Amino acid sequence: MIRPIGAPLEIKIEDVCFSYSSVPVLKDIRACLSGNKLVSILGPNGVGKSTLIHCINKILSPTKGVVLLDGANIDEIKLKELAKQIGYVPYSANDSFPLSVVDTVLIGRHPHSKFGSLDHDLGIVYDTLKMLGISNLAMRSFNELSAGQHQKVMLARGLVQEPKVLLLDEPTSNLDVRHQLDVTKMLKHLSREKGILVIMISHDINIAAKYSDEIIMMHEGSIYATGKPCDVITKENLSKVYGVSSEVIMDDGVPHVILKDALPMDDTFNEFYSENNTQAEIT
Repeated sequence: MIRPIGAPLEIKIEDVCFSYSSVPVLKDIRACLSGNKLVSILGPNGVGKSTLIHCINKILSPTKGVVLLDGANIDEIKLKELAKQIGYVPYSANDSFPLSVVDTVLIGRHPHSKFGSLDHDLGIVYDTLKMLGISNLAMRSFNELSAGQHQKVMLARGLVQEPKVLLLDEPTSNLDVRHQLDVTKMLKHLSREKGILVIMISHDINIAAKYSDEIIMMHEGSIYATGKPCDVITKENLSKVYGVSSEVIMDDGVPHVILKDALPMDDTFNEFYSENNTQAEIT
């Protein structure tokens, strides 16, 4: 796959559906993403956010539709070639590697490695650890680190691939508030400085609103709204998608959500919840 140097890489998602057995998870997803920007995928649990990411990076194959990378069907791109273009940072809370941090991150250089490239690859690894502020962990065992440190090491492993697209599944989930802000701000900076299309799943609406160039809000397996944060993060959308009442104020042109309360559940859910609560009390 050849493209002009410096040209933005484009991902087109065309009518993608996916089902686990007979249970539909994604329904006719359509999107076009390109350029050096930070895109956040928002939505409650179970709406298909991770499944969509997995269809983009070929972990899963759509049951219908196609994902195109610069016009090429990703199903026809070899995994090693795809890894040179798309980096992936999974939700890593339970990952285990009996290796040092340096060796764990070095795995990310595999798509680019060739005979005699070790010194160059190690240079990229150490530069990335320094950028993330974790150079002091270089020779520590990955399995001895905290959950938050695990998350930063996995982020480093994705970055050393030097991808044009970086996919992240809740990259700040195990970090405290300060480091959530630092990492998300850094991802925004990387998208600008290195020309990377960064696509991340997030559950923090306010941090996503603060740093994202674009928001994709998912609901029941479909894209409910997409666009700039100020257009997508509204109290009407939050009510429909998340089932919460809220107030959305503007702070320096950025929407900020003040949560009020959970909205009443529908009768079906109330009945299910009541039955399971009763069974739990009995047992």
